[in-house]
Amino acid sequence: MITFKNVTKSYNGDHKAVNNVSFEVNDGEIVIFLGPSGCGKTTLLRMVNKLVPLTDGDIQIDGENISELNNIELRRKIGYVIQSNGLFPNMNIEDNVMVVPDLLKWSNKKKKERYTELMNLVGLDPKEFRKRYPNELSGGQQQRVGVARALAADPPLMLMDEPFGALDPLIREHIQDEFLEIQRKVKKTILFVSHDIDEAIRMADKIVLMREGEIMQYGTPSEILMKPNSSYVADFIGKDRAIKMLSLHTVEELEKEIGLIACNEEIADSKQIALHSDLKNTLSILLNQEAEQVCIYDDNNTVRGAITIDLVQQYLHFKLGKQKNGTEEVVAN
Repeated sequence: MITFKNVTKSYNGDHKAVNNVSFEVNDGEIVIFLGPSGCGKTTLLRMVNKLVPLTDGDIQIDGENISELNNIELRRKIGYVIQSNGLFPNMNIEDNVMVVPDLLKWSNKKKKERYTELMNLVGLDPKEFRKRYPNELSGGQQQRVGVARALAADPPLMLMDEPFGALDPLIREHIQDEFLEIQRKVKKTILFVSHDIDEAIRMADKIVLMREGEIMQYGTPSEILMKPNSSYVADFIGKDRAIKMLSLHTVEELEKEIGLIACNEEIADSKQIALHSDLKNTLSILLNQEAEQVCIYDDNNTVRGAITIDLVQQYLHFKLGKQKNGTEEVVAN
């Protein structure tokens, strides 16, 4: 667990980049620090590995106050991924990935085994990339290597500062999916800086929404979407909260709650997606590609049924109705 207690960072004695911030992060969670430029989210992240010193307050990792920990030892236990990936241009990919194991004096055998394991994990061929250099890789490949390097020494905590921000939207979405798949396997505690509300909703277990150094709301994506606690939060999320909510739900959930329709194989203009796909992407396919239906396939490549725009709309009304009639209240736009 990571505990932030009255954390403050002041510059020039008066300007507070982070102001009296307190919250807790449970083991294995992805918590995204979200907000506009200059809100303090990167400063807050960099205080965790002491790249930015605290002015006041405490940060504890598993009960240990970071102020009492050696800087180098602390940083070796924390994976760190930044937007520009931070790969060393004069080192080949294997050496880049093994930077921390080298510092920890792992044996050559252990390093080679770990390199192979990590490259397979991030979807890159270990042999093909071993002796290549960062400038020979695409942006998406470099970002995957950056993630592999951050995982190299198997740290319990990872810090990620807008790691996918420099990628174009299509590649970014693909890398996000791959990263979430990796997280399902490794189950790290991850603090992740983003300015993108869609990315936060898609990836976070919880969101810290910040403004001018202060936390405006801390909660799950569903809580923030369905119950913004202020006009600022509601405005930041935007008027399409209902559409954003669809990214939190999958085709499989729709099937369980209201059912699919039969897939009409005679319709020429139809698409195919997997059962675990999220409903926002499904709706995007229906709208942008002007398909009349999307046929749903499970992991055995068996047709489960189909979804239309009307069915997505029906499910959205169903979920909003449950929220209104349940313990949560939908805040009107």
